[in-house]
Amino acid sequence: MRTPKQVRRRYYLIVLLYNLSASLIWGVNTLFLLNAGLDLFETFVANAFFTAGQVLFEIPTGVAADTVGRRFSFLMSTVVLALGTVAYVMLAEAGAGLVPFAVASVVLGIGFTFYSGAVEAWVVDALHSVGDDETETVFARGGQLFGVSLLVGTVGGGLLGQLDLSYPYVVRAVLLALLFGFAYWTMHDVGFQRRPFRWRDVPKEVRRITGASIEHGLRNPPVRLVMLMTLLHMGFLVWGWYAWQPYFLGLLGQDLVWVAGVIAAGLGLVMIIGGQVAAAIGTRVRRSTTIAVAAIVFSLGMVATGLAGSFWPAVGAFFVGMTAFSVSEPIRQAALHGCIPSETRATVVSFNGLMGSAGGVASQPMLGAFGRSLGIGPAYVLGGIVTLPVALLALGLRRHPRADRRPAPGEAAPAGEATTDAGA
Repeated sequence: MRTPKQVRRRYYLIVLLYNLSASLIWGVNTLFLLNAGLDLFETFVANAFFTAGQVLFEIPTGVAADTVGRRFSFLMSTVVLALGTVAYVMLAEAGAGLVPFAVASVVLGIGFTFYSGAVEAWVVDALHSVGDDETETVFARGGQLFGVSLLVGTVGGGLLGQLDLSYPYVVRAVLLALLFGFAYWTMHDVGFQRRPFRWRDVPKEVRRITGASIEHGLRNPPVRLVMLMTLLHMGFLVWGWYAWQPYFLGLLGQDLVWVAGVIAAGLGLVMIIGGQVAAAIGTRVRRSTTIAVAAIVFSLGMVATGLAGSFWPAVGAFFVGMTAFSVSEPIRQAALHGCIPSETRATVVSFNGLMGSAGGVASQPMLGAFGRSLGIGPAYVLGGIVTLPVALLALGLRRHPRADRRPAPGEAAPAGEATTDAGA
């Protein structure tokens, strides 16, 4: 990979194929767990264990990516995720209860943590090595491809699920195995210097990288603002993404699995549109302004989703909110990467993911219990209100130019940003 075009092409293919395999179950996962014998509250408890696995392993897997390499971390993601997916199918066939599904959910969570920071860090370092700093455009295009994969994957998953709810999981495991082979031959660490890995050095390496991540993360004001946004937004969406499946089908009044797949596909289309908007305005509008406006629209969309009393208004409001979120996400990613150095990039990004996962661990059982008592609609209203402060956090980025704008060509890398901002 010696040109920006080559780096981008491989990143786009990895994003497309990985999320295609992952998204096959996203439109039917809640329905699958309900069909396996869990009730609605137990379903969200199992999902909370998935998120807990992400919380516990975000930093260790980020350390693996920052030492052994980003490629190794991604390959581990495909293996672990495939094993967890197969375990889901086997547990459903056996009629297992909540505890086995909770354990399998932790495995799935671990699988995603190997992916979360590694691939972003890989593409940013590779782009920097060939003189390309247009991260907003790359992440926006990646967001669009995520939408394409979601569109195709969820429609396919919905159609497969209409035949048998286990089929999307089986196909996902097969695709992950194929993706392992593709990544093994095409994904190589560029612009990143791997360090020798020895098991006896793991505790010291964890302390060193975790300390550096805190220094360049929580102690770095603009990064801290982004992490708080992630805590609120993703803390709610971890629940909100899976809650719409029974909520919308309940409003429709028919148990049509394929409808859930179509709605999820529509959300994929929404993300494509949002990514296109983000790519168009990423260099023209301040990041803080884009994120703040999108955050307000998102929160209002979630409130309207909960207040709607029928199927189409609820779906429409949810789509509006998710469009706003898909616009802000690549901009927020670019703001985060603009403030962290290469040597801790994967771990800091993973720590950012940990913030969202930590919010999800709390939100899923809480909103699940709230939804069981008062209804899923009121839980969406509550989530929309809780996420409103994201707009104020976004405006705080205006105090930090490196986070609020793209660096000029030839501008120094952000190695000293954390030191400078940490004293602000």
